[in-house]
Amino acid sequence: MRIIRSVSEIQEWSSAERRAGKSIGFVPTMGALHLGHAELFRRSVAENQRTVVSIFVNSLQFNNASDLEAYPRQLEQDLLIAERENIDVLFVPNPEEMYPEGFSSIISVGSIAKNMEGLHRPGHFDGVATVVVKLLNAVAPTGSYFGEKDFQQVAVIRQVVRDLNISCEIVSVPTVRDEYGLALSSRNARLTPDQLAQAPQIYVLLDEITKMSRTTKMSSRTIQEHFTNGIESSTAGTVEYIEIVDSLTLNPIATTYEGTTICVAVWFDDVRLIDNVSI
Repeated sequence: MRIIRSVSEIQEWSSAERRAGKSIGFVPTMGALHLGHAELFRRSVAENQRTVVSIFVNSLQFNNASDLEAYPRQLEQDLLIAERENIDVLFVPNPEEMYPEGFSSIISVGSIAKNMEGLHRPGHFDGVATVVVKLLNAVAPTGSYFGEKDFQQVAVIRQVVRDLNISCEIVSVPTVRDEYGLALSSRNARLTPDQLAQAPQIYVLLDEITKMSRTTKMSSRTIQEHFTNGIESSTAGTVEYIEIVDSLTLNPIATTYEGTTICVAVWFDDVRLIDNVSI
């Protein structure tokens, strides 16, 4: 596995591989790799002749300085995971490489970010879109792989790639969960043992709502009350939001139907977990 730290070097490598007719899969990450990331890597390796993984903790997408500071960083362990998954190149730029002195251009993603994560984390998706476009321009992949746990993020990236005519397929990969249903996330490492035991209740309730909605149309208000009461009566978690949206437009809806996605964010003290299920 080759480690590259500069934009110019990854561009040279990518250009040579594409001239040789190789397809390139790309998985952008912020490190703290886990089995969910590994699933993305495996998908890319299976579908492409070369796979690049980036590790970069992107300051632009954090609107809370303490959250940025607390984000787990474990590069040595990440290197072992990437090597085990047969990654060809690990792209590990430093902040000065990605955002050199004088950098001032930010992508504004518009209305698709107006609710859910965009509402509760102002500027978050502008930061995500900016770094992803920079990474796609550097790596120039055939396809880029994202986990469906970050449902709104996938929709945002698809729109940005489409709007800016970037030649790259955006591939979404189903959420990977632990044996209790908790969506795998780098933030899970910050949960206490008690919180880790309680957090799977997020998916238990979402799965329960999904099964109920298959036989009965449910109003958004009913779903919101059922989920919020379930979390806050049985765990130490606090619901930040639960939104029921159209899976394509992400517009809020009043009643569930096929093509609906339920998205949630729950706080356990200072750890924020997100999840979603589609009906």
